[in-house]
Amino acid sequence: MIRVWEALKISLQSLWANKLRTVLTLIGVIIGVSSVIAVITLTNGVNKYVATKVYGYGADVFIVGKEPQVIMSYKEYLKYQKRKNMTMADYEAMKQLCHACRKVGALLTTTGPVIAGKKSSTNTQIRGWTWNMPEIANLNIAQGRSFVPADQTFARHVAIIGYDIASDLIGKGVNPLGKEIRVDGEPYTVIGVAERQGSTLGQSQDNFVSVPITTFQRTYGTGQSVTLYIDAGATGPPLDRATEEAQTIMRVRRHDRPGEADDFSISTNQAFVNLWKSISSTFLIVVIGVTSISLLVGGIVIMNIMLVSVTERTREIGVRKALGARSSDLLLQFLLESATMALIGGIIGTAIGVGAAKLVTVFIHFPSSVQLWSVALALFVSGGVGIFFGVYPASRAARLDPIVALRSEL
Repeated sequence: MIRVWEALKISLQSLWANKLRTVLTLIGVIIGVSSVIAVITLTNGVNKYVATKVYGYGADVFIVGKEPQVIMSYKEYLKYQKRKNMTMADYEAMKQLCHACRKVGALLTTTGPVIAGKKSSTNTQIRGWTWNMPEIANLNIAQGRSFVPADQTFARHVAIIGYDIASDLIGKGVNPLGKEIRVDGEPYTVIGVAERQGSTLGQSQDNFVSVPITTFQRTYGTGQSVTLYIDAGATGPPLDRATEEAQTIMRVRRHDRPGEADDFSISTNQAFVNLWKSISSTFLIVVIGVTSISLLVGGIVIMNIMLVSVTERTREIGVRKALGARSSDLLLQFLLESATMALIGGIIGTAIGVGAAKLVTVFIHFPSSVQLWSVALALFVSGGVGIFFGVYPASRAARLDPIVALRSEL
């Protein structure tokens, strides 16, 4: 232990004596580690955020539509567009026949302008909801009330608005209840304001207006461009029982023959989470592979600098060997010097990576989450790089002949 501590002490003194060279040597390691840490921190943050948001919608909820919620290619999009639209009749059939479903709702969506007084917004999400959709979607009402069956039955021009519409269009400090807004030119009376939901990946989740689905249909029609989705919640685990029952109901209604593929899609929350994790994992692997080049370059630079250091300190090595230092002592000293240098780079890179990720979160609200395992891994890898690339210079120093070393002019 004393031997290791002495070697470490000498290594630190050597690094401190050549501060500028040490810093320049560590740039590659710092860039590599900081890049990996930043990406891992941001990716973990997004994974947690997506899982929280998706499961917040309800782990027991599934969605039935003519197309899945996530489409991976334009070819798939064209394929799904050939399917028949879901209709309110399909929704009514699901509501009556799906005994494993404790709640069934339907929704239609589009985007358009919203005007309140002299202020307006563009690209606002306009939702046509059955009266029970706020409950299914876990949308809490902060002010006013939610929809009631009569709003849907009589196609009333009432609306539940998001926080952005209330604060930006109607005005902060102004009671929005009872105020009139125009959605795509149609007048609606505000009956409720949803609880603030924040942003997802920098996109606000509060820029929306929800209206009764029957009112939505009267305004936008029921053409091919407007597709209905059926949201259903299972009575209890497992979810498979409810989804299988829904599948049977929809196959019968859409006249899918035995052996044919479903002419519709059923999406569950776990499928969304798994898909996102698959995408983010692939992205993470690619980025780590690219940034590992920086670590490789950093390791090569460390090896070159250590070789220079051995050459510069040849006479010192000869003196130490003449005074009784063993080859293993010199091997340990130079290995520790190399590993310490890389480990310092890893620590600096980790701090920069975490700081960069947190700055991204502050400025564009992109979620981040620091994982202790990623910090430990970064330090372990950086130390390992130092040891791996320090073996050759250290062994070269340990093999020097003391007589030849003492004759060195350096």
